[in-house]
Amino acid sequence: MQNEQDQDVKLLEVNKATKSRLKRSGWIALVIAILVIAVGLIMRSRQSQLVNQWTQEQAIPVVRVIASQQGSLTHTLVLPGNLQPYIDAPILARVDGYLLRWYHDIGARVKAGELLADIDTPELDHQLDQARADLVSAVAKQNLAEVTAKRWKNLLATDSVSQQDSDEKSADLEARKAEVDASKANVGRIQAFEQFKRVVAPFDGVVTARKTDVGALISAGKGTELFNVASIDPLRLYVPVPQSYSNQIKVGMKATLIVPEHTDRQFTAVLTRTSGSISSSSGTLLVELAVTNKDGLLTPGGYAEVKFDLPENTSIQRVPASALILRSAGVQLAVVQDNDRIKLKKVEVGRDFGVEVEILSGIEPTDRIVDSPPDSIEDGALVRVSAPKAPAEKSAAPPAQAGKKP
Repeated sequence: MQNEQDQDVKLLEVNKATKSRLKRSGWIALVIAILVIAVGLIMRSRQSQLVNQWTQEQAIPVVRVIASQQGSLTHTLVLPGNLQPYIDAPILARVDGYLLRWYHDIGARVKAGELLADIDTPELDHQLDQARADLVSAVAKQNLAEVTAKRWKNLLATDSVSQQDSDEKSADLEARKAEVDASKANVGRIQAFEQFKRVVAPFDGVVTARKTDVGALISAGKGTELFNVASIDPLRLYVPVPQSYSNQIKVGMKATLIVPEHTDRQFTAVLTRTSGSISSSSGTLLVELAVTNKDGLLTPGGYAEVKFDLPENTSIQRVPASALILRSAGVQLAVVQDNDRIKLKKVEVGRDFGVEVEILSGIEPTDRIVDSPPDSIEDGALVRVSAPKAPAEKSAAPPAQAGKKP
């Protein structure tokens, strides 16, 4: 009986111990579960923060920056030019009459003083005849006055005439001499006009226009143009140079030119002078060059393609054409500042070389320029500058979600 009681007591103690262990295990399991849930929530919250941070970072545009290249890509400046005669003179009439004959037509090469045409001037011829007759009459009157004055001077010595009468005869002689001088001057004047009956070339050149014909009425008072003569050796070459290159154009420098009718030949020109001012309408400096044209291959009034060999301009910078932003505000470049913010700079573009373009002003050599900027880029926008990519580098992927395989 006693043994059964002891067994019951031991069984009761065992049950108590088992319940106590189970209770402790339950609490431990509960604590562990709470810890697991807390850790899971923390990890999920952290992962969510990482995903949000990655999303925000991916929303910032990634740009590639480049530096501008210093100096001009080429030392050759190609500009259009216009050839003009060194001297271009319209030949006008100085006397009235009718064109008797002409000797040279357009395209004829003439020498200085060579006869171009004759003018028939009957009125002028009669005026010359009359002037000569007036001169003969004036000389005869002078001779008579001279004899009379001499005779009256002799009579004055014997008191046969008064001093007054003698002085009058001497004065009349002086007046007759003046009339003779006037008549001679008139004859000389008309003879000078007689020379203009022969129309001659004023210099060596080419007849570029004939604006009269045989029998045409010539009126000197109306400025009738008979011919046009141009001196074509040398020729003047006028070239408008953009203001950005005007400081590199110097008197004495040489240039080469090509004309459309002789594309297989190059001609040499020397810069002789500049206008000294920039045109407000075109923004160019007009320069003049002299071109030798002994063989006559160059035609006045023609177009020419002129090439200048310029010294390198280190103030000019070059950027890829893909970096340009074309908007209503003008041509711009996106520059990344030290705070990774975008600064849009308006620039002046020079020559276009296809892949690259010249930037004449608007940027600094130290600027970090965005290459191929997105269309939506704005002033002040935050960007990320990409590092140079290695060949095997892959694009970034977002962090893996908690509880999922990446």
